[in-house]
Amino acid sequence: MFITVYGEDLATVRRTIAAAVAMRGAHRTWVLDDGRSDDVKDVAEQLGAWYVRRLSSNGAKAGNINHALSIAMGDLFAIFDADFVPDPDFLVETVPFFAMDNVAFVQTPQAYGNLQTIIARGAAYMQTVFYRFVQRGRNRFNAAFCVGTNVIYRRSAIDEIGGIHVDSKSEDVWTALTLHERGWRSIYISDVLAVGDAPETVEAYSKQQLRWATGGFEILLTHNPLSPRRRLSGDQRIQYLVTATFYLTGICPLLLLLVPPLEIYFDLRPMSLSITPVTWALYYCGFYAMQIVLAWFVVGSFRWETLTLATASFPIYSKALWNVITGKDVGWHVTGAGSARSPFNFVVPQVLFFVFLTLTSVVGVARDVQNGQPTLATAWNVTNTLILALFIAAAAREAWERSAASVPAAAPEAAPVLRTIIARPPVRAASPAELTPEGGTA
Repeated sequence: MFITVYGEDLATVRRTIAAAVAMRGAHRTWVLDDGRSDDVKDVAEQLGAWYVRRLSSNGAKAGNINHALSIAMGDLFAIFDADFVPDPDFLVETVPFFAMDNVAFVQTPQAYGNLQTIIARGAAYMQTVFYRFVQRGRNRFNAAFCVGTNVIYRRSAIDEIGGIHVDSKSEDVWTALTLHERGWRSIYISDVLAVGDAPETVEAYSKQQLRWATGGFEILLTHNPLSPRRRLSGDQRIQYLVTATFYLTGICPLLLLLVPPLEIYFDLRPMSLSITPVTWALYYCGFYAMQIVLAWFVVGSFRWETLTLATASFPIYSKALWNVITGKDVGWHVTGAGSARSPFNFVVPQVLFFVFLTLTSVVGVARDVQNGQPTLATAWNVTNTLILALFIAAAAREAWERSAASVPAAAPEAAPVLRTIIARPPVRAASPAELTPEGGTA
C-alpha cells in the first residue's frame, strides 16, 4: 500500500496511514514522503507503516512511486493520495479481479467528505457523472482509466511499460493509455472504497483543473488516439479521444459569455428572434430542462455550485491548452495544498469578465428601458453576471476568512512554553519504520 505524501496536513496523513494499516488482508503500508517531513516519519513509525524519503523530487508523484517500486516487494501495489482514507475492505473487493492474468489495474471511484465550501461542493459534483456512469460504461470497451488514487496495480504490468509514466503531470491517464496499448485489461468497480478531500479553495481547484486539463490536451496534441500508430481497439480510440477533448468543452462557456454583449453592443444575433414562444420552448427550454432533469437523476438535485464552476473555469482550460501548445511546464501541485497568496491571484480573468459583464448589463438594461421592451440578450447577460458573481463571492469569502485567520493570537505565557521545551523527549535512533525489506535505510 503506497501513500504518497507531499506536504499535506499531518492530521490528514495520520488518518490515511491508520486506515491503510488497518485494512483487512495481508499487506504492508508504505509512506512515500516527498515532503521530507520528520513529523510524517514519526507518525508512520507510531502507526506501524514503513517510511521512504527520496533525496530529490524528480518525476513528481510518478517518480515517487517508481522510486518506491525499486525498494518494495510484492506482486500487487495500491496507491492512495494522502487525503484518501481507504475502506477496511479495499483489498477484499479489488484483489480477486487479479485472478485474471490480463488485468493490469483495478480502479475505484473518488468520493469526497469535505463539502463545506462552494468550491468543494462544485468540484465534487462535477465528477459525479464521470464516476457513476462514464467509467462504468468504459468497462464495456476495456477503456476505464486510472485516476491516480484508490487504485491497485499488477506489478508485472507496470514493469513491462517501464514504470508509472513520468513525462506528464497527469501520470494516471498516461499510464493507463500505455497499458491498454500493450494489451492489458483494466477494471473499474463503482463501490466507494475510499473517501478523500475535494479542493476547498480557489487556488487548489485552479491547480487541480489545470493539471488534469493539461494531461488531456497532451494526449490530444502529442499522442492522438486516432493515429494508426496507436495499438488500440476502435472503441478504445474513441474513449481516449473523448478524454483528450473533454476539456475543450470547458472553454465553450467563454463563447456563451460573449454572445449577449455582441448583441447588446453590435446588434449581432446568433439566433432568429422571429420565432414564436412555442417554438422557442421546444428548441431551447427543452434543452435546458433536459439538463436539469439529468442533474436530478444523477445527483438527486440541481447543483448550482457545479454551474458556477463550469462557467468560471474557462480561463483555466484555456491556459492549459496554451501551455501544451507552447510546451510550458505547469509544475506539480498537490490537490488541496494551498499557499498564503490571495485567491484573487488565481481569478484575475474571471474578475475582469465580471466587471465587463456588469457594465454590459447596465448598458443592456438602459437600452431596454429606452426602447420600452425587454430583450433576451439583456436577461441572458444578467444571468451570466450573477453566475460569475457567485464565484467571485466565494473567492472574496475565502480571502476574508484567510485574513481573519492570519490575525496573530495573544502570546502564551513564558512558563508553560519553558515547561514544554524541558519536557521534550530526546532524539531517538533510527527505527524499523525507516528500514527497507533488505535491511538498509530508506
